[in-house]
Amino acid sequence: MSRHIAEALISIGGVGFAPHAPITFKSGIKSPVYCDNRKFPFHPHAWSKVIHGFQQLIYDQHLPADVIAGIEAAGIPHSAALGFAMQKPSIFVRKEAKGHGAKKRVEGGEIEGKQVVLIEDLVSTGMSSLSGVEALRAEGSHVSHCLAIISYNMPEAASAFAAANVKLHALTTFAEVLECALHQGTLDQAGANIVQDWLNEPHGWAKRNGFE
Repeated sequence: MSRHIAEALISIGGVGFAPHAPITFKSGIKSPVYCDNRKFPFHPHAWSKVIHGFQQLIYDQHLPADVIAGIEAAGIPHSAALGFAMQKPSIFVRKEAKGHGAKKRVEGGEIEGKQVVLIEDLVSTGMSSLSGVEALRAEGSHVSHCLAIISYNMPEAASAFAAANVKLHALTTFAEVLECALHQGTLDQAGANIVQDWLNEPHGWAKRNGFE
């Protein structure tokens, strides 16, 4: 499944490689690789692999899932589609509470006492995901699992999820994407070496490569 999702990402142009012109994440980390999972709904055939992948993972791992939740905004299409496919209620979690109306972060229905599975499109440091977990737990739900399309596998994310007692399940990884890109000729070996250096240690990558 990991290879199929990686191939789907590449086929829709959902992964970009910029070894010589890195982008900057919201966290401030510079990266020679980026991912845009927002492209999936425009490509239903590829998107179906993601939704079926999430569904299969929940079944195979016997994950408790009374409700499917998505993080605003990129996680919402995937959580809504997954909820529909599984005939489960779906909700979404705002990045922050509205400044008007009911001023809620969790929208869609009551989740007190429910087992909620959180859906993310991408996990880097894990901070936005775990902020969503906190919001869901504050509403009285039980959240032990977060599902993502792809993860950068950053050590700080692993530590943060463990500390929050949440298990992260990613359908694929950037290591898998990199291998597919090399195999397909999307990226040459020199570029792959630069990306691999970042995957090995992202925080010092910009300085090591003269981008700071």
